Amino acid sequence: MKIPRAATAGTPTPLDLGGGSGSARPATDVPGTFITALPPLAEPSMRELEVRAVNPPYSYSRISYNDRTKEYLYEVIEPQLSAHEKGLVVHLRATLTQILGSETAELSTADKRAYLRGEAESYFRTRDIPLSPLSTERVIYFLLRDFVGYGPVDSLILDPEVEDISCDGVDVPLFIFHGKYESMKTNVVFADEDALNSFIVMLGQRCGKSVSVSSPILDGTTPEGHRVQATYAREITTRGASFTIRRFKERPFTPVDLVLMGSSNEEMVAYFWLAAEQGESVIICGGPAAGKTSTLNAIALFIPPTSKIVSIEDTREVNLPHENWIPGATRSGTGDRGPDGKTAGEVDMFDLVRAALRQRPNYIIVGEVRGKETYTMFQAMATGHTTYSTMHADSVKSMVNRLENPPINTPRILLSALNNVIIQIQARTEKGVVRRLKQVLEIVGFEPETNELITNTVYEWDPGADTFVFKGHSFLLDKITELRNFTADEMDQEFQRRVDVIRFLVQHRITDYRQLWRIVAQYYKDPDEVMARIRATPAPTPAPPAPEG
Repeated sequence: MKIPRAATAGTPTPLDLGGGSGSARPATDVPGTFITALPPLAEPSMRELEVRAVNPPYSYSRISYNDRTKEYLYEVIEPQLSAHEKGLVVHLRATLTQILGSETAELSTADKRAYLRGEAESYFRTRDIPLSPLSTERVIYFLLRDFVGYGPVDSLILDPEVEDISCDGVDVPLFIFHGKYESMKTNVVFADEDALNSFIVMLGQRCGKSVSVSSPILDGTTPEGHRVQATYAREITTRGASFTIRRFKERPFTPVDLVLMGSSNEEMVAYFWLAAEQGESVIICGGPAAGKTSTLNAIALFIPPTSKIVSIEDTREVNLPHENWIPGATRSGTGDRGPDGKTAGEVDMFDLVRAALRQRPNYIIVGEVRGKETYTMFQAMATGHTTYSTMHADSVKSMVNRLENPPINTPRILLSALNNVIIQIQARTEKGVVRRLKQVLEIVGFEPETNELITNTVYEWDPGADTFVFKGHSFLLDKITELRNFTADEMDQEFQRRVDVIRFLVQHRITDYRQLWRIVAQYYKDPDEVMARIRATPAPTPAPPAPEG
């Protein structure tokens, strides 16, 4: 249903108190009868595109488009406080900071919220502060947001569509990267320099790091897995403190998402499944924001359930349901750099790759290769370890150039240990900005006379029709046919069965990675039983079109 517009400028529209949808409810427009109100658009030239619930019934997001400036705007909509409520929030922040002890440090997030709510309600009751239930909810919301959440950016972090949050300085609007609308400005601003500096210190505390005038650069990960890079005060950034938060996605990208978003088709995903089962090493190449890590996570879901996996990342992004999985992440050190270029206590990618080889993994996942760890990774490939990784490159040629030149310096002969290369791009089409797997290539061998890698293109994206074309031959399928002693027809049937499983998952929109993985794991154990269940399950009924208005 459409959001009811306010009758006059400046009159807020009540949002749904029931929680969940973010839609509005018929309004009485009587102040004090709703927790959060939808304010009117700032300019007549702005068009509202969508309103979503972020933390209902308290916070919502609104995305609008300005026809005059041709810009998108992301608005965080939180409860509007009266002057009395604002005073209470300020007073309680100062008071609770003094009375909250170390006993809350070990509590879970849910327990912290319950404890803080109880302290606030007790404070109102013992001091006989008259507050309506709705006013109490508004005040407590801001206390929970600032003490347990992430303050002014809490709603941005809670919105699953927001991928990155960026603050460039004092009195500068924050920018986000939205999954649907890409980079856009928000209505969140740190207007006070001391408040921004305090926020940076808080981020450091959440990451277990210290940041100060003497050590003004913060690089860490929050307990939720969000990656934080920040600078303190005006020590190295002249517009004031800055920060970038890269949100950790609790629901990882899956093969079904690849198909639903048009990044690949069912046949390509079935090919990746066979490659993962066969133990083929893969590097996913592409530019920034091409979706390399998302594709990496999707393919890794096909790793057999009994395999041992070790993942190595700077930023924790890979999320797998496998039990026999060791997730590793680098850490920064302290003090000056030594002769080896590292600070005391620093653990880099090279350290983790070297350690992983001692853990006897079947599969090694390296978030991104860009240094000396790459040589060790290719040595692991050559000795039979299946390796998945990503890399900034737009073709096999540019990948090879990066790999064999400083700072990576991997000999070209070692590159023949790699089995597959996926080229992923971010392209602008009639549908807007899309992510597509441009090419899926096989490394067939190494030509010693020309010193060139021999490649075979298996799938290629046709940008004109926005479809994926099978180029006619796959050496992977030939290898599987020989190893399993299949006939050509048997290989075709096995491949088609995988396609049918993927198509079933897509039709039923099974995007939850654990549910999807259970079906894949069951297929490894008893493929006939899985195929029988799929054939017995009726196709989903298409949803009726949503009514207008």
